[in-house]
Amino acid sequence: MVQEDKQLLLIDLCARLPYNVVIRCTDNDTNYKCFLTTDILHEIQNGYEYYDYKPYLRPMSSMTEKECIILSQLKICYTDAWKHIKTPVPLYIADIKQFDFFLRHHLDWRGLIPMGLALEAPKNMYKTK
Repeated sequence: MVQEDKQLLLIDLCARLPYNVVIRCTDNDTNYKCFLTTDILHEIQNGYEYYDYKPYLRPMSSMTEKECIILSQLKICYTDAWKHIKTPVPLYIADIKQFDFFLRHHLDWRGLIPMGLALEAPKNMYKTK
């Protein structure tokens, strides 16, 4: 795995740690599933190459109608922090509540599945409520 891909995977997985994401762990002989832990993050960060770790994520296209409605109803939360960014270009960004929604629902909003850094979660692996 190239360094840029490893860094992107680490950034994404660190944000998913509280949400019980399932990881496929592969060594020379075995594939097994486990939950993401800080130990796994540490192994990825330090280049421990014995295991290959890939999270199971849901493609954005797998969002249910109910999830789409919930996402559309999230109130955008503006903070004063943006007024300190000095740019003549207006900043239109997604809200942190939307990012939390994507993480909480195990959605692949970064496009890791097409990059080969994540696996598509089997149906009902993460049951939607």
